[in-house]
Amino acid sequence: MASNVSGTHHRTEWEPRSAWATGWTAAAAVLMTFGGIMAIFEGISAIAHDDVFVTTRNFTYAFSLTGWGWVHLILGALVLVAGLALFSGAAWARATGVVLAGLSMIAHFVWLPYAPLWSIVLIVIDGFIIWALCSPRREPAPRT
Repeated sequence: MASNVSGTHHRTEWEPRSAWATGWTAAAAVLMTFGGIMAIFEGISAIAHDDVFVTTRNFTYAFSLTGWGWVHLILGALVLVAGLALFSGAAWARATGVVLAGLSMIAHFVWLPYAPLWSIVLIVIDGFIIWALCSPRREPAPRT
């Protein structure tokens, strides 16, 4: 922390408006890391045509189970990397986390016929992640 002649202090990094904002960002990082790992396993399971998933006929967003497996595997790896980067406080990780959580919400909405309960839980968690990462922050004061 640097101080100028008048005794005011300027921070060089983003300050949360409250301790809650910092805590929610940490919670979002943990949830993204865990969710990324679980999506990777979900993708591997779908690629292997595991018997865990039940396929339905005449579904509006019909896509092969293997195709969905690759979507979840790639998206899960990206979410995992962004979640781990959030622990370092990188601003790009927050923006990327919001985008990836949104994509994950869409992917799990379309994944509903294959794993309904799991998809609903992850849609809610992704919504929480977006909220936590968009919580207000104070921008650093300009240097004089």
